[in-house]
Amino acid sequence: MNDASMSYTAAFQQGVREEMLLNDSIFIVGTDLYERGGHWAQAKGLGPEFGRNRVKDTPISEAAMVAAGVGAAMSGTRPIIDLNFIDFAYGAMDEIANQAAKIRYMWGRPVPLLIRATSGVALAGPQHNNSMEMLFASIPGLAVVTPATPRDVKGLVKSALRSEDPVIFLMHKKLTGVKGEVGGSNDLVPIGSAHRARQGQDVTIISHSFGTVTAMEAAATLSKSGIEADVIDLRTIYPLDEEAVLASVRRTGRVVILDEAPRFGSLANQVAAIILDKAFWYLDEGIKVITAPQSPVPHSPELVAAIVPSEVDVVAAARALVASR
Repeated sequence: MNDASMSYTAAFQQGVREEMLLNDSIFIVGTDLYERGGHWAQAKGLGPEFGRNRVKDTPISEAAMVAAGVGAAMSGTRPIIDLNFIDFAYGAMDEIANQAAKIRYMWGRPVPLLIRATSGVALAGPQHNNSMEMLFASIPGLAVVTPATPRDVKGLVKSALRSEDPVIFLMHKKLTGVKGEVGGSNDLVPIGSAHRARQGQDVTIISHSFGTVTAMEAAATLSKSGIEADVIDLRTIYPLDEEAVLASVRRTGRVVILDEAPRFGSLANQVAAIILDKAFWYLDEGIKVITAPQSPVPHSPELVAAIVPSEVDVVAAARALVASR
């Protein structure tokens, strides 16, 4: 194990570097990667280390990047397509949804393609803050991962780079500089496995990505008043670790689901539907779902703070559930 503290972004770099050293078919395509290392330094140092044949700067065309990646993946390589902001994937939806996701089904050909982008709500305005996890998760053929910690970033990117199918790899803006321990070169995090980030018996809090940070803060606050929360970090949106979710529900009987996306069509609603379908008789109270309103993300920091679910929201929801017992 590697016990050194490392940032969320540096953990991605390290995971990619280790896999590139192991497999010379892995290469990276994107903008401002070779010298700058990307907008969040996610590829910093990889250009000079591996050369321009393996770290490629391209024109700004997301459609072209993904199309090239699909073709390269079908030809036996393992491309990483770096889209910077996931919002830019709207310019490559045919290549992602109609090509990468469906080729295995249609032709039996693997498409070992990793599409990395920064996601999550921060101070970047409505065109750079779309929550697209469920859009991709609803497309058969795609895996969608949203790590919340440096350890999970590294472990999941290593798993993604060994997968035979396309993976959408989403890194939250607000986690970029967060530090934590990472695993060693042989420590992979399986795609499709959730993490029980905190143990408790009174209420389950389910979230992912930066929402896990909020959930953990809320759990710490609740603990001061004698309420112990079971925190489930989903880590992977699809395939979803239903058993980890249901096991926690069976332990506590009370559930809060936190998601910074708007509620309609959200991951929160999907998880709630799974719980109601498969663990209804274990529930002692109704499920509390905390999401953003059905609104574009504003520019104003004050308005962003008003629409993004907070620790206060989670604490209030959990206390309301526990108070009724």
